[in-house]
Amino acid sequence: MATSPPFPTYPPIPGAGEFRHPRWWQRRWVRYGALTSLLALSGLVILALVRRQTGTEGFLVGLGLAVLPVPWLTAAFRWLDRVEPGPWRNLVFAFAWGACAAALIAIVANSFATRWIATSTADPASADTLGATVIAPIVEESAKAAAVLLVFLFRRRDFTGIVDGVVIAGITATGFAFTENILYLGTAFGTDQLTGDRGIASVTAATFFVRIVMSPFAHPLFTVLTGIGFGIAALSAERQHVRRVLLPVGGLLLAMSMHALWNGSSTFGQYGFFAVYAGFMVPAFAVLTWLAIWTRQRELRTVREELPAYVLAGWLGPAEPFALGSMRARRTARDYARHHHGRQAAREVARYEAYATSLAFLRHRGRAGKAGAGFVVRERELLDELWRRRELARPAVEYAARTVAPVRPVYAPAVPYGYGYPAMPYPAYNPYRT
Repeated sequence: MATSPPFPTYPPIPGAGEFRHPRWWQRRWVRYGALTSLLALSGLVILALVRRQTGTEGFLVGLGLAVLPVPWLTAAFRWLDRVEPGPWRNLVFAFAWGACAAALIAIVANSFATRWIATSTADPASADTLGATVIAPIVEESAKAAAVLLVFLFRRRDFTGIVDGVVIAGITATGFAFTENILYLGTAFGTDQLTGDRGIASVTAATFFVRIVMSPFAHPLFTVLTGIGFGIAALSAERQHVRRVLLPVGGLLLAMSMHALWNGSSTFGQYGFFAVYAGFMVPAFAVLTWLAIWTRQRELRTVREELPAYVLAGWLGPAEPFALGSMRARRTARDYARHHHGRQAAREVARYEAYATSLAFLRHRGRAGKAGAGFVVRERELLDELWRRRELARPAVEYAARTVAPVRPVYAPAVPYGYGYPAMPYPAYNPYRT
């Protein structure tokens, strides 16, 4: 059996080898248990509140209609995350936080603030307007941003760039919008029950058209701005403390501003809503969609540019950098493994692709001086994971490289491999040369 290539010699890491026994609140099972209990309790409370406001029948109607955009939005964010897919538990947490904790915070805080303003000013109409345009954006975007912050702080290994911020923020907002849509649609259905309206002229139909058909992306669009701020902060060096704080705060302020503009559009006159929707929301959605797709393509380019260093060191095959930097080739590799070895083999190839992508991103940050002191340990972990799966994954990846875009090797400029390793020329694959 082949042995793994030797690791380069690195300078010692400060504090390496020291073992510190974690305190009870630092234990993983304690944190997971507390978080799960919090989300479950929030879910039960929000369920009771929404059901009390809409009634059982209205709740069921609202639930059935509100769930319609969830699979499409979730699939869109998962597609965006396919280059370096994050673990499902992060997405489940983000959706649960948005649907339960953030929604509960928003309902309680918005109701309390609006009631307090109405009592103080003796003007319920202005209190509702102020609550929708000022209070709601601040409360709701802050509540949703808390999920992004938690993942950023406690799942830092899975949060490495803009795409991760966009995905976590988008999934959180999708969960929040899901609960909010249940409330709005269920309330609309209850109103129609009282007035006897039916069909296209009903309040339920109008609410469904505005919230589900026209603007299912509204809440994700707002919160994605916060996610972009956290994503850029994740790309910053650890010593850039001010930048790592100001960028998420700036993204949050932008999210609040866009949310306030959207909520206040109905006060801008008869056609204010449509003017804001067509003149601002749709273009903003198009720009952010383009940015997300461009970032995804840049990630693939990073994979193609960084992995050839590991070819020379013997960790990867010559054809792998290009194949791992092409979504079509990666899909072909998984199909090859599934056809010849079964579904478990395809899952192992998918993990191989994910680990290789993480390795490329880690090296990219390391060469920019942004990987931190844990670079060496993380690099070794990723290389070990690749080496364990090489016998199964390498034939599939090399087959995909030959099938999708056969190329011949060219030589790239010298690039150092890791920290303290001598710079050497390495063979690279150029997809634009034949």
